[in-house]
Amino acid sequence: MASLKDMRVRIASTKATQKITKAMQMVAASKLRRAQLAAEAARPYAEKMDAVISNIASATIASAGGPKLLAGTGRDHVHLLLVCTGERGLSGAFNSSIVRLARERALALMNQGKEVKFFCVGRKGYEQLRRQFDKQIVEHMDLRSVRQIGFANADEIAKKVIARFDAGEFDVCTLFYSRFRSVIAQIPTAQQIIPLVVEARPANAAPLAPYEYEPEEDEILAGLLPRNLAVQIFRALLENNASFYGAQMSAMDNATRNAGEMIRKQTLIYNRTRQAMITKELIEIISGAEAV
Repeated sequence: MASLKDMRVRIASTKATQKITKAMQMVAASKLRRAQLAAEAARPYAEKMDAVISNIASATIASAGGPKLLAGTGRDHVHLLLVCTGERGLSGAFNSSIVRLARERALALMNQGKEVKFFCVGRKGYEQLRRQFDKQIVEHMDLRSVRQIGFANADEIAKKVIARFDAGEFDVCTLFYSRFRSVIAQIPTAQQIIPLVVEARPANAAPLAPYEYEPEEDEILAGLLPRNLAVQIFRALLENNASFYGAQMSAMDNATRNAGEMIRKQTLIYNRTRQAMITKELIEIISGAEAV
């Protein structure tokens, strides 16, 4: 049985941990609002960019000479999984849920006889994936030194991905990230970004107004498609940032509550043990007095 001194040390240690988790919760809460606004602001731009490209691509998607980022390589053998996770932990299941989705996709593709490669953005995803897919990780980008995610970070990632695509290293690229819904809900998401998926128009949809493009559609798409790739990655990074702070805020709140409950139980055990020791000493004193 632990001594009273050990119990006091344990209670003090738990209280110190509670102060740390409470501080981390407050920091995450202060950063969450800005991250959430940035993620929500990026959504309409990314969605509109997709819509614009879909409208232009509808006339060229069947063309044999269309841009490769839209038409693809014509094969479906080598898949690049672009997995975006956080740089830090202490955020509940935020990182592991993204990695789990990517791992499930990778194993499903490998079972179909496909070749799978990984491009990891973020330290936590890289650390988890390399345990099982170390030889399949072709690149890893660490953003720990970046204080605030900017479009330049996404553009750098997009250029690396496009360079590998142009070199013929893969046929299909899928982006993995966590879409922010609320503090307690972050949704692991997989989005194919190469070749770009153009949604078919409904049969009953109104016909599009005729447009004449200058320059030609293929030339416009050649400039827009790389830009769209960077925009989609930028959106994923912003969604991840908001999801991370939401998950961390929720995890630290749970940790603070658990620490409080642990302190209550430890204090109760300490008081009962101390009371039992005092009672035992009183009994010994009284018994000694009676013997005299």
